[in-house]
Amino acid sequence: MFLTMPSLRSLHIGIDASRIGIGYETGTERYARRITEALLALPTPHHFTLFTNQAKTLPFPIPPHAQIQPIPFPRLWTHLRLALESWRFPLDVLFVPAHVLPLPLRGKGVVTIHDLGFHYEPTAHPWRQRLYLELGTRWSIWRATRIIAISQTTARDLMTIYRVPPEKLSVIPHGIDPHFVPQSPAEQDRVRAKYGLSQPFVLYVGTIQPRKNIRGLLEAFRLLAATHPDLTLVLAGKRGWLADPIFDALARHPNRERIRFLGYVPEEDLPALYSAALVFVMPSQYEGFGLPVLEAMACGTPAVASRRGALPEIAGPAILVDALDPQSLAQGIQDALCPERRPALIAAGLAHVKQFTWEAAARATLTVLETAAQGG
Repeated sequence: MFLTMPSLRSLHIGIDASRIGIGYETGTERYARRITEALLALPTPHHFTLFTNQAKTLPFPIPPHAQIQPIPFPRLWTHLRLALESWRFPLDVLFVPAHVLPLPLRGKGVVTIHDLGFHYEPTAHPWRQRLYLELGTRWSIWRATRIIAISQTTARDLMTIYRVPPEKLSVIPHGIDPHFVPQSPAEQDRVRAKYGLSQPFVLYVGTIQPRKNIRGLLEAFRLLAATHPDLTLVLAGKRGWLADPIFDALARHPNRERIRFLGYVPEEDLPALYSAALVFVMPSQYEGFGLPVLEAMACGTPAVASRRGALPEIAGPAILVDALDPQSLAQGIQDALCPERRPALIAAGLAHVKQFTWEAAARATLTVLETAAQGG
């Protein structure tokens, strides 16, 4: 699905940077920040303009061949204000790292599609969000000169559901930030003290919303709790949409005192939090990639993941389970806790994650942008 074309001339590449530096990053925001930062770090003759609707600064250095263009606007920023910029200052190509190209875009566009989970788990999304995702995805894949999918799973979904021709697609996986490495005991103790985590714990990191299957994880923990009296469950992530039933289930849980909800955890604490956990669990109903699984393994923590979506493709040596079956999920966690299995799981995870780098993702992305700009 890759098409390589040499750079023939210096290009003016625009990047939608509106998802960068917004505070509470989810996977999409982290991707937008890291892929943009890695693109700007490449040796290239091209000039970049970063369009933002927020501050005049971004959370990484801006090299001489790039500039920030703040264009604040209160509503419909993508389809009105960003679109206007594409007409006022013509670009060779506009790169949108998060799903939706402007409606009246002038020129060529490249968009990253992260997942089509709303097709598989429609009840896990509010109906307005489903409608926005459906219409935005249909427009973007029709309008885009080239499309980046973050996994083979997402690429297959695009070809199956929307009949996207394979020659229009490039599969470019995420990278892993280099600070996700096993942390020292002192750094783990710092994070344990900060969040009051005195007991051994199983960790989940991600937005608290239905498609993440937190209620299934709560039931699996109920099954484990009797045979692991010292074990706690730690949930880290901001509250998402349709989260009330999840927190209701948490409030009624028979082991509520052994479950900690940390809310959003800043990125500087995540490596130590991953490292301190006995097991990391991603029980999602659907993922287009599943970056926290790789981050946990990079920190030397065994991972348990759902067999659904892109997780079997991405998670490598993680223990894969039927996460919709609490008994299967509980057994996967039990297997990851097993002292005899842990060393092999840790070693395999550390080896697996070496293939995922932001530099490699940026180089492949730049090739797609050059190909789109120079003829599609």
